[in-house]
Amino acid sequence: MSLRSSVRSKALVAASAVSAAALTLAACTPSTDGGTEAEAQGAADATDVTLMLNWYPYGEHAPFYYGLEEGIFADHGINLKIEAGQGSTKTAQAVGADQVQFGWADTPAVLANIDKGVKIRSLGVFLQTTPSSVQVYTDSGIKEPADLAGKTIAVSAGDAPTTTFPLYLEAAGVPEDAVTQQNLDPAGKISAMLTDKVDGLIGFAHDQGPTIAAKSGRDITYLRYSDVGLNFYSNGLIASEGTIESDPDLVKEMVAATSEAFAAAAEDPDAAVASMEGKDPQMPAADVLTEQWKQTIDLLHTDATADEAPGVNAPEDWAATLDVLSSSGLIAEGTTADDYFDDSFAPAN
Repeated sequence: MSLRSSVRSKALVAASAVSAAALTLAACTPSTDGGTEAEAQGAADATDVTLMLNWYPYGEHAPFYYGLEEGIFADHGINLKIEAGQGSTKTAQAVGADQVQFGWADTPAVLANIDKGVKIRSLGVFLQTTPSSVQVYTDSGIKEPADLAGKTIAVSAGDAPTTTFPLYLEAAGVPEDAVTQQNLDPAGKISAMLTDKVDGLIGFAHDQGPTIAAKSGRDITYLRYSDVGLNFYSNGLIASEGTIESDPDLVKEMVAATSEAFAAAAEDPDAAVASMEGKDPQMPAADVLTEQWKQTIDLLHTDATADEAPGVNAPEDWAATLDVLSSSGLIAEGTTADDYFDDSFAPAN
């Protein structure tokens, strides 16, 4: 090889090395948001997705914030935005109108809206044991359902816990007319209990209970519907029929990411709750959020799904849910899970 050829060959090798180093450096250079250029490119390639919650953020929602923080949704190609809701019915209707791609809503409200023609489908229920319960102060002397006789309980007409309350009383062997029901909105129920204007309230044990305990400094006793054998599905993920038809790959990734986020948050509850800090001005205090999320963990499975990933539903649980909700008049009779639930996106273990 001539001297000229040798020099040219070495120069090409050096140039290649410099180019490779430059590429490596670029991949590791921080972007303006604190990530790497590669991460920034990944975010640019991700699909913008809005999830509307059933209510203002509380402990149950920790997995979504934790999934964001840990990059679980990003790993599935999703740039997730979380939006507060104002009740499951409004969330269901917003999803049905394609105002947002996904919603997090109570199954009875979802099914009732489908019966009314709202074009949505359940993608999987995550809270598989109902949190519905009668909540009373532990020092009230109410220790079992029979003790509700002669008491006044705050309810919210039309919601699932209130509508199924007669079924709970029947299962518990308590005459319905033995309990006085005072109809109040969600905030009014909590206020009435805090001021001792009622003996208790009906609601979600993992929501109101920890809040009332923190504000009152008194312990709460929960008379759970599931304790008397009355169980039905609660909150889960929904999408519009349009989203499912137009972008099934996105739907599959969203379900998978949500399942992974719930599993990760259940493994590390404290870290999951910490990820919520500062995300919403109406969020409860950290200790309340922690209690809310820890209570939620107990609701994620039934005996039929004990070994499954979060969000995997069992046919027998759907059948039980439909039986309870049709018996209480919340949904039409004679329906099947296929009328409401798309099981083609079930997450893998």
